Amino acid sequence: MPKSPRIYVAGHRGMVGSAIVRVLRQQAGVDVLTRTRQELDLTNQAAVRAFFAAEKPDQVYMAAAKVGGIHANNTYPAEFIYENLMVQANVVDAAFHNGVKKLLFLGSSCIYPRTAAQPMPESALLSGPLEPTNEPYAIAKIAGIKLCESYNRQYGASHGLDYRSVMPTNLYGPGDNYHPENSHVIPALIRRFHEAKLSNAPWVTIWGSGSPKREFLYVDDMAAASVFVMNLPKTTLDAHTQTTQSHINIGFGDDITIKELALAVGNAIGYHGLIDFDASKPDGSPRKLMDSSRLNVLGWQARTALADGLVQAYAAFLSANT
Repeated sequence: MPKSPRIYVAGHRGMVGSAIVRVLRQQAGVDVLTRTRQELDLTNQAAVRAFFAAEKPDQVYMAAAKVGGIHANNTYPAEFIYENLMVQANVVDAAFHNGVKKLLFLGSSCIYPRTAAQPMPESALLSGPLEPTNEPYAIAKIAGIKLCESYNRQYGASHGLDYRSVMPTNLYGPGDNYHPENSHVIPALIRRFHEAKLSNAPWVTIWGSGSPKREFLYVDDMAAASVFVMNLPKTTLDAHTQTTQSHINIGFGDDITIKELALAVGNAIGYHGLIDFDASKPDGSPRKLMDSSRLNVLGWQARTALADGLVQAYAAFLSANT
């Protein structure tokens, strides 16, 4: 009998990692390997090397990362760049030294320049200045892409390495972070509208003008796309990528304004008060729409509409907070 693949999901308690675990566990004959942060500190190089040497996974999904919204990125830039660089370097290097042939690194749409042409193709990487509010995080994610490409270039032929990278758009869904200050826009809005609904607040104030446009993808769709990309034949992937531009965008394919998003979240939650926008607060990038045509051509398309995803996300929020 062929040996069941042992797959390590780094960051399995996060929103993306937990969704990947859900997808993988639906597949027969897969042994999913996980460790909590308390069990394994991925910023500790010696601990990561010892873990890989002992457990010998066959594949790795690199979903572990320090993440947050505009406020968190502005407040903790040193932590965002340091922790993400350390985690990525430790995991990728330990994977290589312990015979892991396949690894998938998960990045972020913030790797692209602030004023990149819309929708943003993979070729926009390193073509201009980044958005200042999350530049340290973006730099770390760009380094993660180049880390995978560099190991492939140096050791791909000799050791059979196949380290891949995917760049998701803004994600939401079960397992999200609903911290009142350090969360992303959808979980922040869900929490704020939920609390306003409970207190019968007459209005809710939201950061920024409401005019920036954003794309949102339900996290279980992102997980399905990640497994899809990981399992693509190498010859197929190579035919659609380049050695030094190997990452693949994963997006929904459409975007909306933050004002439209706020109305959609309010509707999903059942809050019917007024929405006020504080234009003195930063907006971030004016628009961030991914060009996911490369992934679409390869055979994958998002399935969950935003209205349906928001209802599911709110149900998950209620389940986790009641």
